[in-house]
Amino acid sequence: MPLNLLLGSYTRHAGTGIYQTSLDTTNEKLAQPQPYITAGNPTYLTVSKARRLYSVLAEEKAGGLVAYDLTNFQTPRLINKSVQPGSSPAYVTVDEARQLVYSAKYHMGQLLIHRILPNGGLKLLTTVTDHGHGPKPEQDSAHIHFADLTPDRRLVTCDLGTDEVHTYQVNSAGEVKENAIYQTAAGFGPRHIVFHPNGKFAYLVGELGSAVDVLQYHAATGKFTHLQTIKTIPADYTAHNGAAAVRISQDGRFLYVSNRGHDSLAVFVINSDSGLLTLQQLIATEGEFPRDFALDPFEKYLVCANQNSSNLTLFTRNAQTGKLHLKQKDIPCTEPVCVCFLPF
Repeated sequence: MPLNLLLGSYTRHAGTGIYQTSLDTTNEKLAQPQPYITAGNPTYLTVSKARRLYSVLAEEKAGGLVAYDLTNFQTPRLINKSVQPGSSPAYVTVDEARQLVYSAKYHMGQLLIHRILPNGGLKLLTTVTDHGHGPKPEQDSAHIHFADLTPDRRLVTCDLGTDEVHTYQVNSAGEVKENAIYQTAAGFGPRHIVFHPNGKFAYLVGELGSAVDVLQYHAATGKFTHLQTIKTIPADYTAHNGAAAVRISQDGRFLYVSNRGHDSLAVFVINSDSGLLTLQQLIATEGEFPRDFALDPFEKYLVCANQNSSNLTLFTRNAQTGKLHLKQKDIPCTEPVCVCFLPF
């Protein structure tokens, strides 16, 4: 059965925008990606249950989001754009229950909340701006890199610039009220966070620290408690590295993190009782600067996007051990930075 994917990319060189490809699960082969939608730097994508694609968009001296109707997958239809002066976001996701879209403007330190209109288009409702900085050069100001939901439908943001994770209450009008702030170690650079299926644990990736913070999540208050910090790279690796994407298996047994610099995927085993991590595997991504990766809906495969070497890599996954096995490499795709499996 073929599985459809969309790939976000940079368009700073020869890239055209969003690419489309498919994974042939019978022959275990990823097809050559093809141009799908022409857009400026669509570096992160998400697709709603209503088959609307929401993508990051960069225009001249402005950035924001763009909405497309994918009802007819072969001919995507532009719905509308929501673009503001300044840089484009680094992350976007859909809140299906409230019909909201959250995005994170990294360079401006902003959380943006949009309403999904009846036609699938976007209307900006709320902007929250962080302030502050951290000790490292990359932390000169607030840099929100992530905004998504907690298991109990609070909103959580990761600010790489201030070493903070913010938790908010959010209503259907897009109004937010801050509940709590988790402060990481100085220079950790929180980038993305995922939650265990049991709702009790969270796994926070520190881009600048090349590590994962294991956290206990307290649903009653929205607060986090630190349990463990574990590196995503070998102890003797001294060259530059930035931890990037993080994924957790649906059964809550394994965690995956990409390393940009070490150019690897780290596979961790999750202790079912404590939530703590043990490193299981470090496997090369067969490309440079793996910014993003994704598991397919059945979690038999993992597709990794190597930004600087402009290629994709396909792995198979052992569901019992969590380990990855290289299946296909050197699949050309210009500056890929987001991997999005489609639910159709």
